[in-house]
Amino acid sequence: MATGIAVAIPVGYAGFVQPRSGLAFRHGVSCLNTPGLIDSGYRDEVRVLLVNTDPEMPYSVARGDRVAQLVIQRVEEVCFMEVPEGDLEDSERGRGGFGHTGR
Repeated sequence: MATGIAVAIPVGYAGFVQPRSGLAFRHGVSCLNTPGLIDSGYRDEVRVLLVNTDPEMPYSVARGDRVAQLVIQRVEEVCFMEVPEGDLEDSERGRGGFGHTGR
């Protein structure tokens, strides 16, 4: 959904599009891809992906409706370094893989 709003987020920060809990509670409408990330290099219109989880009631959005919220946060920039396979330092969890902790 187009919002009609464009932002210029400073370097070192990012915007995170979050759903509004009241909209989800009252109408079953929420955001997909939550949180939606808007990085500091983005310079176009902010769009929100909405989903209606109520199978019986349609939901219409009108101009000016508050359908999401934008949270601006400082984010750390990292540099990745390529290392030979097997050269990562050990951790408590180790190399078990996805879902390996058994929880």
